[in-house]
This record gives sequence, structure tokens and C-alpha cells, in this order.
Amino acid sequence: MSAKILTMGRRMAIIGAVAALASCAVSRDGPTKREIFAGSVQRAGDAHIILVNKRVSQAANRPETLGFSHALRSGALMGGDTIRSGDVIRLNVYENVPEGLLATAGANNAIVEELQVDDAGFIFVPYAGRVRAAGQTPDALRRLLTRSLDEQTPDPQVVVSRVQGDGATVSVTGAVGAQGVYPIARSSNRLSSMIATAGGLAVPLETAQVLVTRGTRQDRVWLQDIYSHPGLDIAMRGGDRIVVREDQRAFSVLGATGGASRMRFDTREISAIDALAMVGGLDPLRADPTGVFIFRDEVPEVATEILGIGQFVSDMRFVYVLDLTAPTGMFNARDFKIRDGDTIYVTESPSVLWARQISALTGSLTAASAVRDFSESLE
Repeated sequence: MSAKILTMGRRMAIIGAVAALASCAVSRDGPTKREIFAGSVQRAGDAHIILVNKRVSQAANRPETLGFSHALRSGALMGGDTIRSGDVIRLNVYENVPEGLLATAGANNAIVEELQVDDAGFIFVPYAGRVRAAGQTPDALRRLLTRSLDEQTPDPQVVVSRVQGDGATVSVTGAVGAQGVYPIARSSNRLSSMIATAGGLAVPLETAQVLVTRGTRQDRVWLQDIYSHPGLDIAMRGGDRIVVREDQRAFSVLGATGGASRMRFDTREISAIDALAMVGGLDPLRADPTGVFIFRDEVPEVATEILGIGQFVSDMRFVYVLDLTAPTGMFNARDFKIRDGDTIYVTESPSVLWARQISALTGSLTAASAVRDFSESLE
């Protein structure tokens, strides 16, 4: 009876070893080239598999457009001395009489200081009443006050000076030398000069973006374009908010490369070749140069142009294929531009997968042989 039980136990051990061998899973970096192709729409999948060539690159390389709207660009340049709500006005009134209306005893001039322009744009001046100051220059306000006071005192001479206030300021934050709130002056009434006033850039010019918020509208532009296209160097308005930041775009690289990582854009455009170089290139011992894939949610316009069928209205799943061994493979990889959110995946060579499977199989057979020998020694 015991011998029978022992034989049964040996058989169970061998069966377990064989089962382990049959279910042996070989570790790998991700899907194979064949598995990716199996997910195409032609094979009941949900992704369009597209081989990259010159035509495809031209259609897919649609640059990200950044710029200011007409509402921001159409604003006229405001003078640095224009009075606005929140500003402080200093007045000095000279009267051509021994005892004037505003002057103190023994003086012929009166200094009226710190008259703040209210939210409606007005100031109150004794004997002149409520006077609109916002939108005027100090000289225009001087003439207006002179006419008003002339009815009360003969030949008054009015001197008006403006002190920048809350209504004539712009906030500058982000990657600048000195964040803060700055007044709009003649030397800083454009976007580029306002950034310079805030200490200039703290990030590389090639990857610097500027966000301008005016009221409820926010637009974004490459800072480098401001110097290339003067029309983008918009005039500042009181209350504008400027944020300077480094390019936030990124892409991921996985598979048989020198290193898997999420990479930030260090230039405005990065080709597929550049992207692979940033992680050390293809692993020469594992990579399959015929199986470089770029996964992307393609915009409807590009998807329609590449496929040449239908009219798409939403993003479509695209998998672009690069064969670096093709006669023009390296050119295609150089011409194809990576976009924000792309995932680059390099498959492993079939020979590497085969060698790994053989190694796993050999190890499993060795383990099964050891179990068999052990069970026989128990008999």
C-alpha cells in the first residue's frame, strides 16, 4: 500500500513539473511586433497602424500653433503717463492773488497731494468739483483744471504729476528673475519690455512660453516668436497677468532602448531620431530596428488626411511604424516629429525572445529532471 502511495506521489510531482513547464511565462518589455499589428482596425482592433514615409510625415508634422488673439493684439500702445483708476495725482496750484482760494496765509500756491483716482475714474478738487481724470494725460488734466479754477480765482497756474497706482500695474510671475507687480511706464509698456523689467528669463529662450491673461481671456505664445514677429509684442494694459514658464510638453520612451523614461522637450521640435538619442538609442543586444512604434491620439484633421477616407470628428488611435533598416528608414525617423503625449516603444528582436524562451525551457527541463530523479530515489 505504501509503495503504491509513493509511486502516486512521484507521478504527481512529475505532473506538477510538467505543468510548470507548460505554463512557463517568459518575461519581456512589452508586446511583440506581431501583437501590436494584431490590434489594428483591419484585424478587429481599434488602432490604425501606419507605416511612416515622406507623405505621412508631412501630414503628421503639424506644428502646435501658439499666438495671441486679435483682442490682445489690437490694443493700441498706451502712453506711460496715461492716468488710470487707482493712480494717485499730485496737484500744485499757483494763484495770482495775495490771498488765494487754496493757498494758506502768506503763500500764493497750494499743494493738494494724494488725490486717488476712484474706480469710476474721477477725482475731487476743491472749487473745481468732481473731475474725470482716467484716460487723460497729466497735461490734459492740467488744462481741464485750469479752466475750472479760472472761474474762481484769476489766472491760476496748475501743475499736475502722476504717481503710478494699482490701476497701472501688471503682475509678472513664473520663470523670471524677479516676480512682482510692476507699473506700466514708457519703458515697459510692451510685453517684452515688461518681462525685462521683471529681471528677464530664468529658463532657456528656446523653451520659454508666455501666458497673458486679460480679463477672462488667456492666450499663450512662444517667447522667441515675440522677437521674430513684432506684432506679438503686445501693448500692456493695467491688470494684465503675465506668467513665464518652461515648455511643459513631454513624451515617453519604452522597450529595448538605452533607458526607459519620460522626457521633456528641450527644443520646440524633436524628431523620432532625436527622441531615441535622448535615452541612449536602441539597445544593440535586444532591439528590433524594424519595430519602432509611436503611439498617438491623432487629431481628426490629420487622421482624415493620412487615411484619405471619411471625415473624422474626434481623435483617433494611431500607431506609427518606423523601420530603421529600410533604405529611407533613417530619413523617415529624422523627418517624423514627436508630439506632446507620444509614447515611443521599441520592440525586442525575435532572436532575443527565442533565446529567452529556450533558456526558460532549458531551465524548466532541468528542474523536471531533478524532480524525477528525486522521486526515483525514494522508491
